[in-house]
Amino acid sequence: MSAALELDGLRIDFGGAPAVDGVSLRVHRGECVAIVGESGAGKSLTARALLGLAPADARVRVERLAIDGTDARALSERRWRGLRGRRIALVSQDALVSLDPLQRVGAAVGEPLMLHGIAAGRDDLRQRVRALLHRVWMPDPDRRARQYPHELSGGLRQRALIASALAAEPAVLVADEPTTALDATVQARILGLLRDIADAATAVVFISHDFAAVRRVADRVLVMRAGEVVESGPVAEVLGDPQHEYTRQLIAATIHDARHRPPETSSSSPVLVATGVTKSFGDLVAVDHASFSLAEGRTLGVVGESGSGKTTLARMIVGIERPDEGALRWAETRRVQLVHQNPLGALDPRWTIARSLREALGAGRVPRAARAQRVVELLREVDLDPALARRRPHALSGGQRQRAAIARALAADPEVLVLDEPVSALDPSVRERILLLLLRLQRERRLTMVFVSHDLDVVGAVADDVLVMLDGVIVEQGTAASVFAAPQHPFTRELLEASGPVSR
Repeated sequence: MSAALELDGLRIDFGGAPAVDGVSLRVHRGECVAIVGESGAGKSLTARALLGLAPADARVRVERLAIDGTDARALSERRWRGLRGRRIALVSQDALVSLDPLQRVGAAVGEPLMLHGIAAGRDDLRQRVRALLHRVWMPDPDRRARQYPHELSGGLRQRALIASALAAEPAVLVADEPTTALDATVQARILGLLRDIADAATAVVFISHDFAAVRRVADRVLVMRAGEVVESGPVAEVLGDPQHEYTRQLIAATIHDARHRPPETSSSSPVLVATGVTKSFGDLVAVDHASFSLAEGRTLGVVGESGSGKTTLARMIVGIERPDEGALRWAETRRVQLVHQNPLGALDPRWTIARSLREALGAGRVPRAARAQRVVELLREVDLDPALARRRPHALSGGQRQRAAIARALAADPEVLVLDEPVSALDPSVRERILLLLLRLQRERRLTMVFVSHDLDVVGAVADDVLVMLDGVIVEQGTAASVFAAPQHPFTRELLEASGPVSR
């Protein structure tokens, strides 16, 4: 039986420099095959080439590309348009960008049905759209069909995008990083949905840098590095007994060792006590009567889904927002700094890294004559080459930008560091290096930290104490060991179960 997708010898280069070199792939109906690797590995370029969407300046050569029996090696753009959606479809990472913001969700889902002449009239179109939304477990599908993408949560937008991709019943579904930056429970639902789609006789190509997600949903996996496949095979074999050193490094980066954490301090006196803290934005109660304490020298993890109030709570701790009710009482005056999720938003894109650090040092009243040397010292402290000080943020990698943002926060010599999703969009090995950096800085500077995240695996590795938030309310709190070992609240149990394997 021939595969739904057959790819041999894919090569993509830019100006003679190879970006993808000799990738081959087979995917049968009912099977999910993952392509995993870090940024720059060539996995997304490979995915785009499967749909004839390689960049215009790329040179693409392929020995064989067959999609549901159609030879696609030399198709014109017109013939590709007939193939996309009908035989092969794409689900991309950012649904908000992929969905037309001016088009209602129902129209977006129904568009492939119209383009390929599948729907027989308006009533048939409406019924098919409703069935598609129901298939992807969209709650209240009739109402969601009338809404615009910005009115949906990230998880619901991703479901709408998957429904649109499935509309014309393609033989092959390519999902390119479809769960990046989604909450644990939402990610689990999307992965479960992709598994259901594969089990319903669609060939699924799953692109990811997340080995945990691959383990949950895929049957086979290809590991890519610098444009080449360095290892492939059944998921259980590759992830259970990796043969290539690079695969071993990637897997090791996803296993967080709590032994890296500094020993608990002998003093657990609180530096901050929050009592009944409440914050609303109009009719929305973002944080609802939150009470907790932050112990000196320890890391407090704050976990919850998007909209749970964790970022608002972090902003109140830093002082960016003020509570409407309740109080945040510091034991004494403390220097507090925030590290944002998106370092590109924290660093002025017009300024070099050196200028951003000098500006922060100036705000911290460091004498002008000492600032140049302090810039060098700060960059070295976060394991960055001082030569990078001359670059602007866009010229750095994601991990380098996050280190620069941490250096900027350290410039004010803080005693408390509040980190809002600091590693959520980073590759596994980069994420692990940033976590180790933070733990080293905490030990060397005797920092107290607040670590906000939706990733329970990361929080479990770095946090001493944990708050679990749901709809603005702290539903559970305690030491990380006790909360994760014996969760008391149903939502905490749901979060922990969402990190487990997808049932088959």
